[in-house]
Amino acid sequence: QVQLVESGGGLVQAGGSLRLSCAASGRTFSKCGMGWFRQAPGKEREFVAAISRSGGNTYYGDSVKGRFTISRDNAKNTVYLEMNSLKREDTAVYYCAAAYSSWLQVPDKFDYWGQGTQVTVSS
Repeated sequence: QVQLVESGGGLVQAGGSLRLSCAASGRTFSKCGMGWFRQAPGKEREFVAAISRSGGNTYYGDSVKGRFTISRDNAKNTVYLEMNSLKREDTAVYYCAAAYSSWLQVPDKFDYWGQGTQVTVSS
């Protein structure tokens, strides 16, 4: 069992930066690939970024490539999402998720989800 708690969301102006954190409880964090997804009102959940168990492989959605960076610290059971050059269209609830699967870009492959943190980008 893995419990995930996101933090770091908030209100930021366009062009600004935020860093989201996701703290995981449980002893299996290092056995899980981790991902970030987001969902804006009226839209489907969208893949943002993912990182493999060791951190050696990272994956990004097309809309955030070059602006967002995912990382993890297995010693701290934490995964991060550094978001730069934020745009209004990045406004959404951001969810952290953990997967035993290697398919890290598909929401259905994730086993555990956090409660989400709101990110609002103003113009």
